[in-house]
Amino acid sequence: MKIGVPKEIKVLEGRVGLIPAACRELIASGHQLFIETGAGLLSGYSDTEYHQLGVQILDTAELLYAQADLIVKVKEPVAGDLQYLESRHLLFCFLHLAADAELTQRLCDIGLTAVAFETVPDNQGRLPILTPMSEIAGRLAIQLGTHYLHQPQGGRGVLLGGLPLTGRGQVVVLGAGRAGGSAAMLAAAMGAEVTVFDKNRDRLEEMHQAAANISTRYAYEDNIAKALTTADLVVGAVLLPGLHAPRVVSRDMVKSMHEGSVIVDISIDQGGCIETIHKTDYLTPTYVEHGVTHFGVTNMPGAVPRTASQALSAMITPYVLRLCESDWDQADDLRQGINIRDGRVDNPIIEQALAP
Repeated sequence: MKIGVPKEIKVLEGRVGLIPAACRELIASGHQLFIETGAGLLSGYSDTEYHQLGVQILDTAELLYAQADLIVKVKEPVAGDLQYLESRHLLFCFLHLAADAELTQRLCDIGLTAVAFETVPDNQGRLPILTPMSEIAGRLAIQLGTHYLHQPQGGRGVLLGGLPLTGRGQVVVLGAGRAGGSAAMLAAAMGAEVTVFDKNRDRLEEMHQAAANISTRYAYEDNIAKALTTADLVVGAVLLPGLHAPRVVSRDMVKSMHEGSVIVDISIDQGGCIETIHKTDYLTPTYVEHGVTHFGVTNMPGAVPRTASQALSAMITPYVLRLCESDWDQADDLRQGINIRDGRVDNPIIEQALAP
């Protein structure tokens, strides 16, 4: 199989689809690897490292897409990618089509087949490729939220962990999955008072036992509304696999928050769970609405590309090897990962998400 790794061109996206070690394994299995010049640089991997392993370095995206049959990238294709994609291509990357009807139509018009990282399950229904990126995003939500709480950034000037003579910062986490759980654990480790909301009792029990300064609540609307009135930092981490994230925080709830408090919505890739959130990027990551700083960057792990690329590449390499086999779509996990097949939506969850 001819496998191509293009340079990511989403704003300030530093990740690369396959690190050199993964390319070595794929080449050893008899596949040809092509990578666009500079694709690994922001993750700390030079063209020379790839070339020494036998990866062919191509000067432009146009050449890369022309050579490859299987395209392995990180984020969804944008205009600079779409112009080179063809019906013969098999695309493997994050897509998040539930929140992007326009991209869905563009991919269908091209006529290709696309498998989305975020809809490939394991045999227990978990999402193994999404997991490490969710964990990174959860930790970044607290690191970034802490920064935006600083007064020079327009925040209310709260130190999350407090001091012996002060109160602690109040953190509300919506969702106790991988992203929310990672956010809650880091916030607790920093000394904040953390309240986690979910509807899954097992996850709430796990969070309750994790640290003395983590409280858990069932995600009733009234419970969430009350917690937001005292929150310094709110992390949205609600996920319905493949579907648009449910809106669990209304505009009125946001209006009730302290001026200078912060919202970080990790679920923005799937449309966001906060009514007032909209997509941003790392050039202009935040905006203020109702006195609250909103962070809606859609590629949060791109801020730590070396760590994120290593984690992602380790997860996807076994799937890439299987996608190179002629009968790859006979396996349950990869078949469920298909979002677009031969130019049409071929996934009931995506169909449901995009239904009028």
